[in-house]
Amino acid sequence: MIYEFNGYRPVVHKSSFVHPQACVTGNVIIGRNVYIGPGAAIRGDWGEIVIGDGCNVQENCTIHMFPAISVVLEENAHIGHGAIIHSAHIGRDVLVGMNAVVMDKADVGEGCIIGALTMVPEGMNIPPRKVVVGCPARIVKDVSPEMLQWKKKGTEIYQALPADLHNTLKPCEPLTSVPKFRKPQAEFFHTWKTVKK
Repeated sequence: MIYEFNGYRPVVHKSSFVHPQACVTGNVIIGRNVYIGPGAAIRGDWGEIVIGDGCNVQENCTIHMFPAISVVLEENAHIGHGAIIHSAHIGRDVLVGMNAVVMDKADVGEGCIIGALTMVPEGMNIPPRKVVVGCPARIVKDVSPEMLQWKKKGTEIYQALPADLHNTLKPCEPLTSVPKFRKPQAEFFHTWKTVKK
């Protein structure tokens, strides 16, 4: 659902997809080819949220802030299932892993990979292209060119998803048995195997 709040109505580019079960409120700007998954809460009620072109914010993520703060996800940021971004800045081509938390005034540099379940503490400044893990977060190594390419390929799958969802997603009643000639999703799996190489 999309909600106006306090005179601010979210802006969503027509090429992007916000799942009907996501909640986007107030001063939120969503760029091109962005995917927002079901259960995501993007609350621009106390400040501003800018989600750049090609980003994805997956299922059950939360993006919020303290009053008068801007939260920015730069182009191609990839926010994994269940992650929380609070009053932070996420650089271009960053991957934030599943259920990671990025706290207030943290600045995650371009091309970083934040591991699943990592807790980035308040004010942490992470230089570009670092792998960060742990609770609290620590930098463990550099992001290699191969790792960055793997991340970019995964993000490209999400960038293609909004157009597919606009064209094919529709509510339905479940079937009671598997149809005899149900097609396998071979094309998707082929794409994923290509990405993983």
